[in-house]
Amino acid sequence: MKKVELNQLLEAGVHFGHLTSKRHPNMSPYIFMEKNGMHIIDLNKTKVKLDQALLGLKKIAKSGRKILFVATKKQSKFILEKYIQKVNMPYITERWYGGMLTNFVTIRKTVKKLDIIDRMKEDGTIETLSKRERLQMERDRAKLDKYLGSISDMNRLPAAVFVVDILREKIAVQEASKLNIKTFAMVDTNSNPDLVDFPIPSNDDASKSIDIILSYVFESIEEGLMEREKELKAQKDQAAKKEQKNIDNNDSNKDEEKVSSESKK
Repeated sequence: MKKVELNQLLEAGVHFGHLTSKRHPNMSPYIFMEKNGMHIIDLNKTKVKLDQALLGLKKIAKSGRKILFVATKKQSKFILEKYIQKVNMPYITERWYGGMLTNFVTIRKTVKKLDIIDRMKEDGTIETLSKRERLQMERDRAKLDKYLGSISDMNRLPAAVFVVDILREKIAVQEASKLNIKTFAMVDTNSNPDLVDFPIPSNDDASKSIDIILSYVFESIEEGLMEREKELKAQKDQAAKKEQKNIDNNDSNKDEEKVSSESKK
């Protein structure tokens, strides 16, 4: 797993917190000092927490389970979309629908409407509808795709949820916690780190800070996926060798039986 470099965190401004007046008391252990009315995050503690989070995310990815990413802030969503395609994980960058986790069955039914509309377009059924009905259906599809298309392949609840800014995404954190789904998050000095399982003390507003943290996160997930792929390939190769060995043994036994039968004649 890639080593977290303190100088990279420093250059990206990960250590810049909020105004001292906005400090959440539970963030005190992660604050290094106060400067010009702002809190400075202790990057040594950020590194420790980030390492723990990366290890946890890698294990989940290696197990083949899904990690749902939530980042709806303007400065974070484009960064997330830049990385997410490489690992094929579900994500939300537009809006969190209440009940997305706690009422997952209903959300899945809503997402399935996308498939229904697409099938109607493919088999021509949509052409039997009036122009007004087709227009409304296209609008519905565009809206569903915008807000829920990125989780269309999430057929079951995720094993973990990763959040950028737990204040903005508090409903997502609450729903995940209620269902005992592991939570990972970038947590700034104005937030409560105790609300998530794996808090990463960091500046969750600056684009450079979000980018560097997510770069580590996705590299860790990629490693987990690659290790999983290698293990599955090794298991497949082993199974193929075992099957071939059984075939060879069967052929050998048949040859022995044939020789024995001919000798008796």
